[in-house]
Amino acid sequence: MRAWQEAGEKRRMDVNRRVKMVSPGRLVIDEESLPVPGRNEYLIRISSVGVCGSDIHYFKHGRIGNFVVEAPLVLGHESSGVIVEAGPEADPNRVGRRVAIEPGVPCGHCEQCRSGRYNLCRDVKFLATPPVDGAFCDYIAHDQHFVYDVPDSLSDDEAALCEPLSVGIWASHKASVEPDDRVLVTGCGPIGLLAAQVARERGGRVIVSDIVPERLEVAKSLGFEELHDPRAVLLEDSGIEVDVLIECTGVTGVVRGGIGVLAPAGRAVLVGMAPEAQQMLPIASIQTGEILLAGTFRYANTYPTALDLLLRKRVDVGPLIGGRYGLSRVADALNASEQDPSRIKPMVVPSLAD
Repeated sequence: MRAWQEAGEKRRMDVNRRVKMVSPGRLVIDEESLPVPGRNEYLIRISSVGVCGSDIHYFKHGRIGNFVVEAPLVLGHESSGVIVEAGPEADPNRVGRRVAIEPGVPCGHCEQCRSGRYNLCRDVKFLATPPVDGAFCDYIAHDQHFVYDVPDSLSDDEAALCEPLSVGIWASHKASVEPDDRVLVTGCGPIGLLAAQVARERGGRVIVSDIVPERLEVAKSLGFEELHDPRAVLLEDSGIEVDVLIECTGVTGVVRGGIGVLAPAGRAVLVGMAPEAQQMLPIASIQTGEILLAGTFRYANTYPTALDLLLRKRVDVGPLIGGRYGLSRVADALNASEQDPSRIKPMVVPSLAD
């Protein structure tokens, strides 16, 4: 007999609604049997899922860099939920708890995993990354070691946004942001705004840059005073000089411009991923300035820090949230930010009546 939560958790029906992308721009909703949790897994009822830029890229282009959608795929990887059933070797005492779901489950055995760099595991299974289905659905089964208890003081939406916040935490970690570092964050999408808040929390003096006025206004509402609009003056003509670049757009011209305003011995971290796999970089500037250039790929061991930052109100995700959509409106959620740039982070809520 399944260990369903006694207080308030009712099994609606023995089906799991899933929103699948069958081709770029085309979604369908189907119903399948509920996932059966594996040995170390929980069955989790999804509460909230943030729409990520990667979801939008897959939806519009069918690929991001080397990641190509070749079969129907359930999108969505920024998620929170409630544990409703424990697998045979998962801790049954956590049934009923609200959790933030870290979407990547590594193999745990390879050299990268053993070195603590599990984000670089070649055999990681990451939600909504082909061919692994994501969380735009009612239920998922997920490894017990990659779900984190959420206190009642945090909302389902905040718990889900531990995922993009983790990207921001990892970016500052890779850039070694220190107090009084001058930090330029290019791109005021959700990752950029979260990365900027993390860099500020670490003591950095942060400049944020974007071409979208609505997003610069959100940055201003979050307390950022140094705002740069490349439409008025290009980065390379702005007179800005910084110690750290956290690049969150993936746009070749922005990457080049950001590297161009780094002081000698500056550090550049490339976070944003473009649909194309190859880009041109200003190698001469990187060499003559002895610029340290790093890529970032997801994150490792960041969820406890993300939860702590949210609990202590050191990072505010509220101004980013732009609308809540049920499963039948996932296409609207995926198009929302393009139609209204102030909707920075649309949220998909499976329980929401459409």
